[in-house]
Amino acid sequence: MNEFEIILFYKYTHIANPQVFAQQQREMQQRFNLRGRTLIASEGINATFEGTTENVAAYLNLFLADPQFSDVHIKRSVGTGSAFHKLMVKVRSEIVTLGLESCDIDPNVLSGTKLPPEILHEWINSGKEFYIVDMRNAYEHLIGRFEGSILPSMDNFRDLPQFIESLIHLKDKTVVTVCTGGVRCEKASGYLLSQGFSDVYQLDGGIVSYMEKYPNENFLGKLYVFDTRMAMGFYTDDSKHQIVGQCTICEKPCERFTNCFDGNCHRQLIACAECELVAGPSFLCKQGCKVELVV
Repeated sequence: MNEFEIILFYKYTHIANPQVFAQQQREMQQRFNLRGRTLIASEGINATFEGTTENVAAYLNLFLADPQFSDVHIKRSVGTGSAFHKLMVKVRSEIVTLGLESCDIDPNVLSGTKLPPEILHEWINSGKEFYIVDMRNAYEHLIGRFEGSILPSMDNFRDLPQFIESLIHLKDKTVVTVCTGGVRCEKASGYLLSQGFSDVYQLDGGIVSYMEKYPNENFLGKLYVFDTRMAMGFYTDDSKHQIVGQCTICEKPCERFTNCFDGNCHRQLIACAECELVAGPSFLCKQGCKVELVV
């Protein structure tokens, strides 16, 4: 039986012809029967996909042979064989959308200092004064976050400029930006520096890398992921796992995501199977949604 593997990686690097590079990636990924998402822009590449361990290894053997990408940090996890429904390779203006092209926020030029998970772990346990700012979307925070971290209530990463005022009090403090695999917090760290923040770090490799090294420590709950798994748990001891999510209806501990039943709403919310079954088509995210039932 084939074993499956999911990999996650990104790199900010200047790509001269994104369209040509995207076609090369598409052909290579198709060759090895990979499924997932790859975003390519002049500023770099951001990818997550699944395949058999053999095919993923064959792809990486070619990809990492390119000197431009030989130092890419590959994050790995056990696959299911159905984490993604299809292969998608797209060219975009940014590999993670902040919508600030006019502000010249280029992580190849400006970004915070990369902070290894080992140093963050040391800082957390030393009592050093610093502030973790979580640059993920608000629904991702619902099932997992660093204890004591600052959680801007963003629906999308591109909302960050709207929340910058709420972080102004940290301008002269030590700030560590975090996100899933590193791509958002690297760009966010550059944006904070451009806004006058003086001492900015980014968690190198993202939360995934921290949790791999320190399961059951500091990060509470599970990590939201953008595939059919929805969440990853890194805990090695079930008795130490703390569920931080709550069912939207009954408010009992829960880590199960579902979608708002309003067809015009794309919000995800936490719900236990029992409550979703009882609520039926009236199950809403409480954001002003309204379901019109057809009788």
